[in-house]
Amino acid sequence: MKKKVRTMRTPLFDRIFKPKRITLPNGHTVLRPRSRQPLIWALLILAVAVSVSMTEFNPAILVARAHQFTVILAKIFHPDFSYWVKVVDPLLDTIKMSIIGSFLGATLALPFAVIASTNINKNGVSVGVLRLLLNIIRTLPTLVIAKIFALVFGLGTFAGTVAILVFTFGVISKMLYESIETIDMGAYEAMESAGASKFQAFWSSCFKQILPTYLSYCLYSLEMNIRAAAILGYVGAGGLGLLIDERIGWRDYNSLGMLLLMLFVVVLIIENVSQYLRKKLS
Repeated sequence: MKKKVRTMRTPLFDRIFKPKRITLPNGHTVLRPRSRQPLIWALLILAVAVSVSMTEFNPAILVARAHQFTVILAKIFHPDFSYWVKVVDPLLDTIKMSIIGSFLGATLALPFAVIASTNINKNGVSVGVLRLLLNIIRTLPTLVIAKIFALVFGLGTFAGTVAILVFTFGVISKMLYESIETIDMGAYEAMESAGASKFQAFWSSCFKQILPTYLSYCLYSLEMNIRAAAILGYVGAGGLGLLIDERIGWRDYNSLGMLLLMLFVVVLIIENVSQYLRKKLS
């Protein structure tokens, strides 16, 4: 005769985890799992409390220094319009860096995304190695990449362009190979069975399916890169970042307001054009 093993369960454990018995109108009894919400809320509150303690977050400082934020904003929203002449060249550098880096990164991303797709490349080792490489690239922030290339290639827009290229390559490759894995592979498999090479089968049957998605990703990356390129000057990679850092350092918030206004207009134009093109592609 087997002995029953008693489990050391507390009343609190039973209240949280033990299923609740419910009697239906027909007399049957069913077990309904207990809600996990109390446990989730307890863990969330604990995580917030630990985070507040470790970061030394103090709401009193926010209240005490909030007026400084309004003072700075008041100056930024009263831009010095005479400063626009000095903004034009760095702004053009930022746009050129974004366009060239986005174009080259998106172009390089296409073949690598195809190779990283499990429905096209059946070699698990090469897929795993390539995806690991793409994950490492996407892990590095743009500023870190720009700092590395500024040390390698020297200060200037070339380092910023290469940084944007690498960042765009990592992002588009990731999004594109996930899209490739969702396409209809019937025509591709039929062409392969008829003797076509992988490249011929992909170009004829799959590329047209992913082309709108690919172009949409390219336009989205260009939008992101315009914003990212504006701060690459902080690490010596050219563009508006150096000018932003300089104006903040001199506490010249009126000129900073003009700089941000021009950047906002450029980003707004590019975003609207990008949205229009994406609608046409969909």
